This record gives sequence, structure tokens and C-alpha cells, in this order.
Amino acid sequence: MNKMFVVMKREYLQAVRKKVFIIMTLLFPFLMAGLMILPGLMMAKGMGKKRIAVLDGTGQLQQAFINREETEEAVDPKQEARKAIEGGGRRRLPSQFTIEYVNEAGKDIDKDSAAYMQRLTRDKEAPDKLEGVFVIPAKAMDDTKTTLSYYSRAATDFITQERLGRITNRELQRIRLAANGVQPDLVENLLQDLSVDAVQLSRTGEKKTGGELNFIVAFILGALLIIPSFIYGQETMRGIVQEKTDRVVEVLVSSVTPMELLSGKILGIAAVGLTQITVWLTMMGLAGAYGAAVATMADINLRQFVRPSVFAYFALFFLLAYLTYVCVYAIAGAICNSDKEAQQFIAPIMMLMMAPWFLMMPIIMNPDAPFAVAFSLAPVFGPITMFVRTSVTEPPLWHILVSVAVSIATIVAFAWVTAKIFRIGILSYGKRPTLPELMKWIRVA
Repeated sequence: MNKMFVVMKREYLQAVRKKVFIIMTLLFPFLMAGLMILPGLMMAKGMGKKRIAVLDGTGQLQQAFINREETEEAVDPKQEARKAIEGGGRRRLPSQFTIEYVNEAGKDIDKDSAAYMQRLTRDKEAPDKLEGVFVIPAKAMDDTKTTLSYYSRAATDFITQERLGRITNRELQRIRLAANGVQPDLVENLLQDLSVDAVQLSRTGEKKTGGELNFIVAFILGALLIIPSFIYGQETMRGIVQEKTDRVVEVLVSSVTPMELLSGKILGIAAVGLTQITVWLTMMGLAGAYGAAVATMADINLRQFVRPSVFAYFALFFLLAYLTYVCVYAIAGAICNSDKEAQQFIAPIMMLMMAPWFLMMPIIMNPDAPFAVAFSLAPVFGPITMFVRTSVTEPPLWHILVSVAVSIATIVAFAWVTAKIFRIGILSYGKRPTLPELMKWIRVA
């Protein structure tokens, strides 16, 4: 037992003293925050500085395309971008759009649009450069089957396309209703959209809001759950391969048993992962404490957004996920003779084991779906999937207990197989063993 702790201490100190470990430990939370916040800021910025020509064949929609700064004080562009992405129901244009309205009533709109299409292809520095051309046919007012057209250099400018289409349809509806005797002010009130708040109803009947925050917390903690498991699983595999390559393992097994060596490596790397996770959670906790203080001053109960039990589940399922994955990596290191060979062996296995990560979004959005329940109760996939489910909903207690029991049984089975293979594999060189040979190792070891 003492020898196992000596190996564990060596693995731990060797890892935490590396500059890469220190840098990643301190910078990873900021990197994750940047990856989440930067796209939103870029999208908010990207919503602006768009010069769009609107060719109106009806000649009656000019009021809908008056730039906001011409009529009222501009609002925060980031807020407008978010509303556009979420499908907000505002009829007015975002303040970042510069609209060049052209009344095409009674004219040949197809012929006139050619000149505007040419302006789409001009250099960015050109003063009359356009980012989009929006064409409204003359029959749009009367024919409900008419198709509006949005031309741009990017076929994926869905936000601008959707926003212009919604504004046009709203104005067409307003004019049609007004033509049938409904007052314009009444039309505006009738067409106002109502906001929708996500409210979670717990099993005890308690109402909890904050669906967006729960989504973000579940995604971040899910990433913190799975990423270190793969990173330090790779470290375990590379360490075993390196010791086999350098023939250091032959010296080690003369003084420690293969099981002590394996256990020490797994526990040492596990301690490294826990150290890093603890630092990350502490940094998140400090930021959260500041946010909690601000929320308290504003009389906001944070417990309705994030349950304290989430962090307890995180610690539990992190250990289960880590021990599950590291055993697989240890097997790869024991049976392979080079890092390249080990990577080739482990790649298809890891792709399969990362299924919960690839399905993270649908699991978060529908945690009680049959496929999510099946994944959370299955071996290997259970720890990550069940943690995500506990983050966004309240699964039955027996689901959690079965998931934990299955995960523990999986770890015990993997550890037993790993120890058998490790005992023979660490001293085996040359050709990588086939599956029948691995089965033989397990029987005779």
C-alpha cells in the first residue's frame, strides 16, 4: 500500500509542476468564458453596419423601414442582436441597419433590381456598397402566396433575412387590418408579442425560473466533467507507453506489483484532475459570489436558478466518469508499444465514449426523453448523461441510484480487466495483441 502511494505521489507532483498545467489551470476558465461570450459579442457586432436596399413593389411599406435613429433614441445593439436571435416580436428595425428604401410601385422591379444586385459585389470600401437587397413584389399586399426575396453575398445570413421578413409581414398585416376598418393604434396593440418565461415545476410543486441560466450552467459543468477525464486519461496512457518504451517499467515491477503501479498511476492522475477542477470551481465560485451579492441586493433568489445539489452531483459523477475513462486509457497504454499506436487504438473507442458530449444539446433540452434516460442508465455513458439531467431537471431518485450503481459496477469490471491486461501487457513488446490474445491474457493473468 505504501508503494502505491509513492507511485501516486510521483505521478501527482510530476504533473502539477509542469508549466502547461499551471497555465491551463489559471487560464482555462477565462478561455471558456471567452469562447462563450465572444461569439455573442461578434454576432451582436455583426448585426450592425449593414446597408440594405429595400425594393418595395407595393409602395406602401416605407414607414416600416424608417431607420430607428431617425425616429427615436438608439438602443443597445447587443440587446437588439439578442432579440433578433431569439425571435423577438418587435416590428421596428434594429438600429444597426441602414435602409435604402426604393418605392417601386408601378415599375418593373425585376429590371430595376439589377443595378442594386451589382452593388452587392463591389469592394467593401465602395461608398455605395450593399450587404443585402430585399425585394417585395407588387402583389405582396393581396396575394398571400407571394414570396419575398433577400439577396446577399452570404447564403447563411438567416438573422437579417428573418428580421426583414418579419417586419414586412407585420406591416402588411397592419395595412390589411386597417383597410378593413381596424384603427392603426388598435392594430399595433393587437399585434404585440408577449414574452415567454421558462418556469420549471419541481416534483414538490415549487416553481423555478431561469431556464437560460440552467442551460449555461449545465453546459459549462458538463464540459468540466468530461474534458479533464479525457485529458488525464491521455496522460495515463502516454505515461504507461513512455515507461514501456524507456524500459523503466521493468525496473518498477521489480519493486512494486503491477496492481500497485496501476492503482498509483490512476489515483495520482485523478488527484491532478481534482486539483485542477477545484481551482476552476473556486474561481467560478468567487465570480458567483460577486453575482450572488449583487442578486441579493436586488432581492433575487439564486436558488431558483441553480440548486446547491448540482455541485454535489458534479463531484460524484466526475469521479465516476474519470475512473471509467482512465481504465480504458490504461488498457490502451498497456497493450501498445508507441504513442502513435496507442492513439490509433483508442481513437474509435473514444469516439464511441464521447456520444453523450455529441448529444449534450438535445439531452439538456429534453432531459426526460427516452434516449436521455437510456444513456443515463447505461454503462460508460451514465455519469455524464445523468449529471446533465440532474442539472436541468429532477430525475427520479431510483434513476440516480441505478446510474451510480451501474457506473460503479462498470468501474469494478474495467479495473479488473485493466489489471489483468496490465499485468502482462506492461512487459509485452513487439506486435500489438489481437482480441483473442487479449482474452487469453485476461484468463491466464
